[in-house]
Amino acid sequence: QVQLVESGGGLVQAGGSLRLSCAASGRTSGSYAMGWFRQAPGKEREFVAVISWSGGVTYYGDSVKGRFTISSDNAKRTAYLQMNSLKPEDTAVYYCAAGRWGVRGRDFDYWGQGTQVTVSS
Repeated sequence: QVQLVESGGGLVQAGGSLRLSCAASGRTSGSYAMGWFRQAPGKEREFVAVISWSGGVTYYGDSVKGRFTISSDNAKRTAYLQMNSLKPEDTAVYYCAAGRWGVRGRDFDYWGQGTQVTVSS
């Protein structure tokens, strides 16, 4: 089992920045890709970004491309999501996930509890 804990969410004004962290513990010896998803009230879960186990390959959802950056530090067993130029439509609960490479929720086996990001206009 892998446990994931997100942190770094909060309230920010439009145009501002936040950095989310996802700390992994448990059986982290596997070669997991790390992903970020988000879900706004009344909307379906949306893919945000994914990074390969090595950290060498990343992929982003269209709505965040050019504004968000995913990274990882394997030594710290932590993944990050740097969010810049935030917009009110970025408001959602952000979830960290670990699993095989992909952009669908079912590609990931382990999920964090989520962290709220609220962007005010």
